[in-house]
Amino acid sequence: MNFNWDIFWQYLLQPSDVYLRALWLTCVIAVLSMALGCVLGLVAALMRLSSNPLVQAPVRFYVWLMRGTPLLVQIVFLYTALAAGGIFRFEDLDLGWVVIPGNLQAAIIALGLNEGAYMAEIMRAGIAAVDKGQYEAGRSLGMTFGKLMRRIVLPQAFRIIVPPLGNEFNVMLKNTTLVSVIGVQELLLSTQMITSATFRVFELYLVVAIYFLLLTTLWGFFQSWLERRFGQSDRRPATASRRLFGSYTAKLLRGR
Repeated sequence: MNFNWDIFWQYLLQPSDVYLRALWLTCVIAVLSMALGCVLGLVAALMRLSSNPLVQAPVRFYVWLMRGTPLLVQIVFLYTALAAGGIFRFEDLDLGWVVIPGNLQAAIIALGLNEGAYMAEIMRAGIAAVDKGQYEAGRSLGMTFGKLMRRIVLPQAFRIIVPPLGNEFNVMLKNTTLVSVIGVQELLLSTQMITSATFRVFELYLVVAIYFLLLTTLWGFFQSWLERRFGQSDRRPATASRRLFGSYTAKLLRGR
């Protein structure tokens, strides 16, 4: 095998503008799709917790559909099949300061819809794990459902949600490669375009693999920091109770 080290180091350490734009676009797609998935997941989770079967039914169907069909099929269906069927076509969106291509819109929506189904189950489990006494305490204070969720339930549930949410974002970073099938020039499609001109397939695909490994590693460090950050709030009450119990015991001993 004739491995060209010059090509490898050039694209790894001195990436072209095409690679840098593709790297930035990959991160933007992952962040926006994850944000959309979290919003959809939260709404779906709250609907799943409803006692009304009519409210639960659409969510159950949505989760069943998104989790039961391949993500690649969903992306192609949303962008290509809907347009071919004359149902809906994604057009370029001109915001004045930036133009968002139609295929990029479809990519973000498709990834977000798919992620929302998984986040719905994660958030539902996190909310359900909060002690029922917390709900009763909030209602006794006259809190509305929205305020109860914002002030009491969701902050506690978020500690449980953070680890799986971080894992889902890690998967999202890698799933961005799938949108190359509808022409979004993220890292994989940009690499394919460069390899067609240079014919250095092994070197360039190794470079893109290292880029993704770097992205997921950096996110792993950030996720670990988030978990430690939210884990501290779990340890503080126990520490405070031990101090209070210790001081109370010391007073009893002195009283003797």
